[in-house]
Amino acid sequence: MRELEIRTWIGLGSACGALVLAAFACGGSSDSPPSVVSDGGGGGEGGGVEASSSSSGAPDGAVDAAPGSRCDVIRSSIEAAGFGAQVKVTCDAKYANLASDTYPAHVKMNGITGTNDQVPVPAPDYVSPIALAPVKATKPTSIDAAVGVAVNGVPIYDYSSQGTLDPSVYDPKFDTKLTGELDLCNGHSGRGDDYHYHASPVCMIDAMKNKGPSAILGWGFDGYPIYGNTNPDGSPIAAGELDVCNAKPDPTFGMRYHTSDIHPYIVQCLVGEVDLAKAPRVAPLAKQGGGGKPPGTKPPGGVTNLALVEAGDGTRTMTYDHGGQTYSIAYRPSATPKCWDFEERSYTTGGALVAATYCRGTP
Repeated sequence: MRELEIRTWIGLGSACGALVLAAFACGGSSDSPPSVVSDGGGGGEGGGVEASSSSSGAPDGAVDAAPGSRCDVIRSSIEAAGFGAQVKVTCDAKYANLASDTYPAHVKMNGITGTNDQVPVPAPDYVSPIALAPVKATKPTSIDAAVGVAVNGVPIYDYSSQGTLDPSVYDPKFDTKLTGELDLCNGHSGRGDDYHYHASPVCMIDAMKNKGPSAILGWGFDGYPIYGNTNPDGSPIAAGELDVCNAKPDPTFGMRYHTSDIHPYIVQCLVGEVDLAKAPRVAPLAKQGGGGKPPGTKPPGGVTNLALVEAGDGTRTMTYDHGGQTYSIAYRPSATPKCWDFEERSYTTGGALVAATYCRGTP
């Protein structure tokens, strides 16, 4: 397999070619394709997947699934996208641990109409564990939290706002995209005042240094990569080709996920085995001096002109209009690490000024 083919298909770019080539060191000469990946050596459908030039978008052969090689590929996918300074990767025997604050550099919250009256606040020390030896599970897993993470360190949720779901049943009432809960980048702030995506991270994609169909957009916690709306070679994905989780077989990684313009938009469930005890959750905001941050109340009928403005001194202010009034939630870094001073005149507070300091608790 030629070096150029490997770099182009995996979407990692020339800067990390050494790591990629190390991951492909499966033996044989440079003209001999590596052996086909095993899904972690597990049972079920994960024993191996044949390469397919017609639909997979991958060259013949596959990457070595050894944990060390997979760690290099995961790290390289982040560095090639240009987010190596924001996302730190450390690997142990079982997981690649991606540490970030979940707060992306691109614009956030703008364009939301169905706000839940929450504002995105950084979550220092958030860690996403990505399995290094994926094993295809006997049935999909739904999680009432993130199911994966984008290469910029932002958590990825399924399309729904209802928590754990039955992937075989679609309910438009809980579709965050249809109900106006997502911003122009397909993300929003959740009940933990944390930013995350529920659909294709379009603003992140625009900022990626290696953007293109072969670029990896993120990783499911089960260890399988996430690609865009097409196969890695740019060919279209046929209707019905993706399974209920928005996944399909992949000759390199065993399985892979895709984004889509229609439901479920992104990873709906995990096809690989996952330890639910390891599923990360953003530490909630706790009130300095005791107590938690009250949950936001959704303004009935939606809002207009919602925007988040970030000032040079670290102050972040979200404003929106509802019922002829303008409401706001503002916060700035406190003198205490991992704490923020809030001033809120929101729909939830009835427009009254409420000031408090909130800190990220321990997960």
